[in-house]
Amino acid sequence: MKRLFSIFRRSDQEYLGWSADRKKRALKMLGWAALWGIGSLFIFTVAIFAWVAKDLPSPGKVNSRVIPESTKIYDRSGDHLLYDVHGEEKRTIVPLTDIPQSVRFATIALEDQDFYSHHGIKFTSILRSILNDIRRGGAAQGGSTITQQFVKNSLLTDEKTIIRKVKEVILSLEIEQKFQKDEILSMYLNEIPYGSNAYGIEAAAQTFFGKSAKDLSLDEAAILASLPNAPTYYSPYGSHTENLVARKNYALIQMAKLGYITQEQTDAAVAEKTVDKVQPQKNIIAAPHFVMYVKDYLSQKYGENVIETMGLKVFTTLDWDRQNEAQQIVRDQAIDNEKKWNAENAALVAMDPKTGQILTMVGSRDYFDKSIDGQVNVSIRERQPGSSFKPYVYLDAFTKGYSPETILYDTETNFSTDDGKDYKPQNYNGKFNGPLPMKEALAQSLNIPAVKALYLVGAKDAVSFAKNLGITSLNDPNRYGLSLVLGGGEITLLDHVNAYSTLATGGVKREKTAILRIEDAKGNVLEEYKDSPGTRVVDEKYVAMLDFIMSHNEFRAPVFGTNNPLRFDNRPVAAKTGTTNEFRDGWTVGFTPQIAVGVWSGNNDNTPMVTGADGINVAAPIFRKFMDYTLRNQAVEKFPEYDSSKYLEDNKDQDWMKKPLLNGRLDKQDNLKVCEIPGKNNKYCIANKYCPDSEVKKKDFVTVHDILYYVDRTNPLEPVPTDPKKDPQFQKWEDGVGAWYKDNGKKSDMQSAPTDECKESDFSKYKPSVSISAPDTAGQSFTISVSTDAAYGVDSLTVSANGNEISSGGNNSVSVTYDVPSDKNGSSVKINATIKDGNGNTASDEKNVSVSWL
Repeated sequence: MKRLFSIFRRSDQEYLGWSADRKKRALKMLGWAALWGIGSLFIFTVAIFAWVAKDLPSPGKVNSRVIPESTKIYDRSGDHLLYDVHGEEKRTIVPLTDIPQSVRFATIALEDQDFYSHHGIKFTSILRSILNDIRRGGAAQGGSTITQQFVKNSLLTDEKTIIRKVKEVILSLEIEQKFQKDEILSMYLNEIPYGSNAYGIEAAAQTFFGKSAKDLSLDEAAILASLPNAPTYYSPYGSHTENLVARKNYALIQMAKLGYITQEQTDAAVAEKTVDKVQPQKNIIAAPHFVMYVKDYLSQKYGENVIETMGLKVFTTLDWDRQNEAQQIVRDQAIDNEKKWNAENAALVAMDPKTGQILTMVGSRDYFDKSIDGQVNVSIRERQPGSSFKPYVYLDAFTKGYSPETILYDTETNFSTDDGKDYKPQNYNGKFNGPLPMKEALAQSLNIPAVKALYLVGAKDAVSFAKNLGITSLNDPNRYGLSLVLGGGEITLLDHVNAYSTLATGGVKREKTAILRIEDAKGNVLEEYKDSPGTRVVDEKYVAMLDFIMSHNEFRAPVFGTNNPLRFDNRPVAAKTGTTNEFRDGWTVGFTPQIAVGVWSGNNDNTPMVTGADGINVAAPIFRKFMDYTLRNQAVEKFPEYDSSKYLEDNKDQDWMKKPLLNGRLDKQDNLKVCEIPGKNNKYCIANKYCPDSEVKKKDFVTVHDILYYVDRTNPLEPVPTDPKKDPQFQKWEDGVGAWYKDNGKKSDMQSAPTDECKESDFSKYKPSVSISAPDTAGQSFTISVSTDAAYGVDSLTVSANGNEISSGGNNSVSVTYDVPSDKNGSSVKINATIKDGNGNTASDEKNVSVSWL
């Protein structure tokens, strides 16, 4: 070999200089080396396969297999069996002649389109599977032919290792040698699990459609062929029926491409509503939505084969009594809602906030009612939460420096978006309430203050905050704008209750769980719930602020009335309702320190309820009845205390407490000297010389600015912004506040402070006047009397006769005797009186007196 390698180290020129004989010897050596390598690889491969094959079961015993044991799911006490997952294995062997071609071809189209052409394995699929698994860091899986799947189910365990894959390959090759293709397909179709306790195509046909396999229609055959890939996930009794239908349609399209059926047959079968043909589940099943939720978890963690055959005992967190009561309440109230509000469905979830354990899960009013899509578990479907999302935003605001006392203006505001479109959210009743503290704005579920609160904290921060509390959706923060606080993002009821559970614990988050303990058939514990201190995600003092708002009925009473369903007199209960646009969803979610509960009401197909179907009407009654039941024997536990007076007192020396609105006080100007403008009722100007002293009043006014005038939204505790106009929302909020005071100032005891001084033109009626009293005719002397009216006082009063001043002073009136000069006998005297008031305004009067004497 060293000689061989030395050849390749020589230069091309040297090689070209070799003789033909020498070149021939070199090539011969290279050929022998290649042949030796291939032979060694072949011998090694044969040896590996021989070593593996020595322990393989005989393909001739293909029907000898261990009878699988069912998985049993219990409630938390272990006294109530909720579901026997596959229980006793149902299988009826039928000959291939009784299996319609539609079943065979649908199975081939989905599982192994080259079934009739390969020899049991496809090396390309195996290699691709191994490479994919190496990249993922897992064991070999996938890439299996029908023959391999049959071998795995009938002769081997379900372990996922390279060695088991090698065994599978060897046995598949042997099976292909011992049996015809149709025999293999027949055994496969009689062995494979279809879910719901059905093994083999005959049992599946009877279980799901109540008929023999030979009587299956094309669409029924396609949907059954779709199940073996993942029987729990695709179960027609589960929550993923839309994916099952998609897989059925895919099977039909592939059958057409392979020439098994025509396009017309495909179209007709695709159009069939096959899931609706599935007969109701006959198995005894309690808490069906919860059971299916647990089954999905088991399937994802342990695999289909384990939960179908390994005899697990699953002790769940379900509270049997609460579950039964919840199911009854949901059923009764949903039926009532359907009559009153056109809301035919409802869902309820309850959790223990101290453990994260799911105590109750009702996914619809009736799991078996197909007319309402009852099998769909609404509690794990994403829906818009409406205003029930608002507490997350306000709590985020509290952590940033705002408080329940912080004032936000509920005024019509155009929050125009980045794309220039108008965004003018409205309140439920179309009214605007002016300045309100956050505690009232949240409790009364007012939309404009909520949008402002979201802007102050930032939409992305609010999404991150909600996810920290327990929300797992909202995974694209860039999608959400200011409408997020009004329920513009989709979340699940289960997540919503989990996040409210974090509020119930004062800010400690615990992961939700449905499992207490799982044992295998021998009693070995596979997993078990362990008490956890949880993770603190928000300080308790801020959650106490939110508890204070959500549990005090007087804050919500102006909107919901004093005697609303969320009023609890004997214990603190925090709760929030939510309603989405066009009344498509109604929510009520709430908590005590012992339990968190959420209720959704509406229609699965998202059709609107009738006008007025708010969360307080369609969801709160369910919430109230369940809370009354579940808390009836529970000790009263209180929330962490928040005292608004103490909060303000404790922080009175902080610089930020000097900021109006942030500190819970309006920016007022007390004892401002003003005058009411004549003829303009309740409108004032700042007093000046044009307003008479008699008209000057001292009044208290509000300086008209929204909160962005006083705070930098990114850091509200820092000094007042030097140029608040830099904030893109500043002027829009200011315009809204100004317009509100313009329309409502006369009706409110909080008027906006005047900014303009009084104008002379507005007070023209207060200009001075002067009047002369004298005889029309007179002799050599006569008396002249002058009177005045001067609201601003007399600065000077001058009286003259024929242009000659005869009196001057600052009195309000004057009376003088005038002696007529002798040269004026037989003529007239012109009397003039001029006044100048305290503001410099002037007025005058004239009179002519005829004089003569002997």
